[in-house]
Amino acid sequence: MSVDLATVKRVAHLARIAVSAEDAERMTGELNAILGFVEQLDEVDVSGVEPMTSVTPMAMRMREDVVSDGGKAADVVANAPLTEENFFVVPKVVE
Repeated sequence: MSVDLATVKRVAHLARIAVSAEDAERMTGELNAILGFVEQLDEVDVSGVEPMTSVTPMAMRMREDVVSDGGKAADVVANAPLTEENFFVVPKVVE
């Protein structure tokens, strides 16, 4: 896949990025180089290679799945202007 000048301008427009004509020409070459590298990666045979979560082998630490309130109710409402029994108190807006 190759990128032409019209594609660069369209992508810049969609991303809401102002790109000058000189920059668009330069970006065309850069994007084509990036896509060429990605195509090279696609040629690598990865059959038999397991997906990794890290470059170093490690076991994921798992916490016990327990439902709790977090024990932070007082901290959550600490900066609220008005609270009652760890709930936010707001003015009535519907009559």
